[in-house]
Amino acid sequence: MLYIKGHHTYLKEIAHRVMKERGLLPAFNANDMQELAEIQGSAGMPDKTVRDMRRRIWCSIDNDNSRDLDQLTYAEALPDGNVKIYVALADVDALVKPNTALDKHAHHNTCTVYTAAEIFPMLPERLSTNLTSLGFGADRLALVVEMQVNKDGAIIGFNIYRAMVRNYAKLSYRNLAEWLDGKAGMPHALSLVKELDKNLRLQDTVAQKMKLLRHKRGALEFETIHASPVFEGEVLTNLVQDRSNRAKDIVSDFMIAANGVVASYLKKQNYPSLRRVVKTPARWDRIVELAAERGTKLPQAPDARALNEFLTAERAADPLRFPDLSLSVIKLLGGGEYTIEQPGGDEEGHFGLAVKDYTHSTAPNRRYPDLITHRLVKAALKGLPLPYEADELAALAKHCTATEDIVKKVERQVNKSAAALLLHTRIGEEFDAIITGASPKGTWARLLHLPVEGRLMDGNEGLDIGYKIRVKLVSTDVEKGFIDLKRVV
Repeated sequence: MLYIKGHHTYLKEIAHRVMKERGLLPAFNANDMQELAEIQGSAGMPDKTVRDMRRRIWCSIDNDNSRDLDQLTYAEALPDGNVKIYVALADVDALVKPNTALDKHAHHNTCTVYTAAEIFPMLPERLSTNLTSLGFGADRLALVVEMQVNKDGAIIGFNIYRAMVRNYAKLSYRNLAEWLDGKAGMPHALSLVKELDKNLRLQDTVAQKMKLLRHKRGALEFETIHASPVFEGEVLTNLVQDRSNRAKDIVSDFMIAANGVVASYLKKQNYPSLRRVVKTPARWDRIVELAAERGTKLPQAPDARALNEFLTAERAADPLRFPDLSLSVIKLLGGGEYTIEQPGGDEEGHFGLAVKDYTHSTAPNRRYPDLITHRLVKAALKGLPLPYEADELAALAKHCTATEDIVKKVERQVNKSAAALLLHTRIGEEFDAIITGASPKGTWARLLHLPVEGRLMDGNEGLDIGYKIRVKLVSTDVEKGFIDLKRVV
């Protein structure tokens, strides 16, 4: 079959099959499309409480080909040396109401599914890449998170409100980062908007200060490797690594801050919130061992600040291998989950970000929990009754956590099918690898010079996450996404 069909077509068929096998919806049904057809256009100004902020020089920063734009940013220098950071978040709820057909589809999948073969959007593209996207040159309704940041990068005040905004420049991470680093000229889209270059420099300065302060408080510094497929026509030719940069830092630091502010706002207004938590790591003992293997002694009890000091030192000492260490620690920390914090409650915070109050609110076109949070915030802004009952919120939190795990498995399986397809002619070759998973279910390793993970079929005795070994590629199964490895002693 590998030779009868083009690689891309073959992988798309696999992706659709895996989506269905895991209980996810790969397409929208007739009811969804009928409801979509009845939406006449983007949301207009609903009432006088909505601010008109279209004159501010907002911009988006995302991947080169992204069209489902959830956020815009803007900075304003204040006379006292502080800076106001504004984050505009797409008001998806203005068009996608609870319990409608489109909302039920979004609820079912809970997020956009990104595979090496195809992207399965949470909402139809006419919405997510157009009518609810904060696209270039379009007037769009948004939820604005306004944060006052002092000279140290600390948030000393915030406000949340609805506004009409306009995107004046669609910028890409890669081009903007190269300009910020002085490695390339100003991106063309940036050069067309007067004063936007100065505003982006200000945003970059504030983001770096916020990042530094978060790390001083114990937020963990990771760098993970994401593999993106490269197709030449129908043929898969490579998997390339996508790494962090300063433009991504702007978005990351502002979104982390905005998510914390939204959680704090709901708490202050005595409304429940859908929290994103990462609890105290269960495998702290192995993290301590990893650090000891590198000459660092960590406390016996989980300590985010001490762990971050270790990670920062390791990044400086060996930047090329730091993503491998990051992956090991992330695996040992364990996954996040969604919980509900009721008024007066005291849920656990986010261990990796070293924050107590944290939610997901910054990607409503792509993540259902963010859409739920927007509905809670909009109710709080007007003092309206909750849009969900308490037991309904609890069920939503449980569903979003469980489905997120399913989505990750789908993405991982299809991405492994792509990797198996890329490697199927290299059976018998040897590679350096790092152990990324070790449990009674099996042991997994990732190749160091190609972002591909496989299962260790032989020679896994005594191995744990973070061990570096030499492996031989034994076999591949593109249909199942299997890559079988053998330890070379």
